[in-house]
Amino acid sequence: MSKVSERARDFLFTPRTYTLAELIADGVVHGIGLVMAMVAGSVLLTLALVRTAPEAFVPLSVYVGTLVGVLSVSLAFHLWPKGRTKAWLARFDQAAIFLFIAGTYTPFLAAAGNAPIADKLLVFVWAGAIVGVALKLLAPRHFGRIAIIFYLAIGWSGIVAFQTLTATLPPAALWLILAGGVAYSAGIVFHLWERLAFQNVLWHIFVVIGASLHLIAIYDVAVISRL
Repeated sequence: MSKVSERARDFLFTPRTYTLAELIADGVVHGIGLVMAMVAGSVLLTLALVRTAPEAFVPLSVYVGTLVGVLSVSLAFHLWPKGRTKAWLARFDQAAIFLFIAGTYTPFLAAAGNAPIADKLLVFVWAGAIVGVALKLLAPRHFGRIAIIFYLAIGWSGIVAFQTLTATLPPAALWLILAGGVAYSAGIVFHLWERLAFQNVLWHIFVVIGASLHLIAIYDVAVISRL
């Protein structure tokens, strides 16, 4: 490997200690995202149950549960001091991402009805999520950054059901889903760029943006389009 490529690798992938300012900023971003998820999620479930989509309450509950869960675990991990507990929180943090991806797909695919491709995709994303959780909890050091490829593969697997989703979901929801996927994917650049100042904050800002776009899309599917 050339010296240039070695320096580029070290600059992008060498972990560092975060400053107090970075930790505070990251905590603020997490806090905003978590409060938003809890409030908006509660309103979503209430409106769906009592007015617009009671049949979708279970898949919506799965989504809200995984959204609140991933933000809560991530907040705990990033603010916890170094030690054995933080190491375990790191495993749960990365494992929760798999559950969140599958949880986000659940209400969209449930809204697609009994379309065979939607049912198969739902099985695929949850099977992939379970495998990812197992690998992250049991063999995190052997899984490493390959998990990012796995995240992206599961996250963008919905492309195979694009025609079905186009036929069943509101047009605005489809654009929001795509925009959210782009936000998550773009944020991975900052997730990997560990030597960049405030990179973790920037990564989590993209996560909150992506989650917000998908949350609005789910509101459109389960509430707005049914009023």
